[in-house]
Amino acid sequence: MPPSQSAVNRVRQVRTALGLTQAELAGRAGISRTAVTAIEGRRLVPSVAAALALAKALGTTAEQLFGSADPQDLAPEWAWEPRTPESPFWQAEVAGRLWRYPAESAPMWTPPPDSAGATDSALASGLPATADRTLVVACCDPAAGLLASEFGRATGQRMLVFTRSSGQALDLQRQGKVHLAGLHYSTDEDPERNARMVRETLGDEYLLLRIAQWQEGIATASSSRIHSIRGALRSTRTWIGREPGSGAQQCLDRLLGKRPAPTRVARSHRGVAEAIASGWAEAGICVQLTGLEAGLQFLSVQREVYELCLPKALLDDPRIRALLAVVRSQQYRRMLRHLPGYDAGETGTLAGVN
Repeated sequence: MPPSQSAVNRVRQVRTALGLTQAELAGRAGISRTAVTAIEGRRLVPSVAAALALAKALGTTAEQLFGSADPQDLAPEWAWEPRTPESPFWQAEVAGRLWRYPAESAPMWTPPPDSAGATDSALASGLPATADRTLVVACCDPAAGLLASEFGRATGQRMLVFTRSSGQALDLQRQGKVHLAGLHYSTDEDPERNARMVRETLGDEYLLLRIAQWQEGIATASSSRIHSIRGALRSTRTWIGREPGSGAQQCLDRLLGKRPAPTRVARSHRGVAEAIASGWAEAGICVQLTGLEAGLQFLSVQREVYELCLPKALLDDPRIRALLAVVRSQQYRRMLRHLPGYDAGETGTLAGVN
């Protein structure tokens, strides 16, 4: 039977999460763009053939697109390969699919896993294990744990935050595995770079939620005699780098010019700071917060805009509405203002990427 008029319809949500336009989806599914528009607007109930074609084009099933309203009834899939099939995990519904996130991935703020008998403790702690009350974020913000804890306290819902570079976060969003992707490519010299990267990677059906402006720069040991950017570039022999596609590595690439990229790579801003504090490297690029946390000397290179990217289709999602309220709250903005290098003057603004 074709989906009923009252059935769940996740076509727009899944399409935008994958960065597809209506025309692209129509082409993949072999139906007209007008039909896609009508189906997404619930003005047309698709035939069985159309429902199956749409599901195939979106890499999911007709049941997940038009089936049960309860995400717990969806067939779960691993967001990425777990270490073992028995790995503990968290669950969340994203774009009409139920994802399992390996608990060993260690998000910045860690609620108990939904598996391995931890569900009762999760509920007892006030952090619901239900997939449709979980918001998933991929970002490299070292203060993301503050947002996750405030989100849980203020809303009774939970947030999973996975440490990923800007490029990796956008890729996970392109795959429909996270609700929000954090990025910090924009600088005073190129203020539109975040929006441009989203358009190039995902398309224009996205919004950017401003979290903060922060200082990114060179961290060196506190005992270092380096007092300027020029001095750091002249005397540093061992840099700690970041993976390609990260905002920090792009900043370092600009500073180093034609010099070889570092062979040692950290996975996060805190990883950079820890490598320098441990003596594995002389200098690296990170945000001011992590440099000062590690007791390092910090030389500011540029001010960056850190934003969360979200699909327009999710604006009506209760989790996103709750997040907007938290980000715009005085409590959260006050937390940000107390962090070294963070500017909360435009926190909570929402803009398109067109």
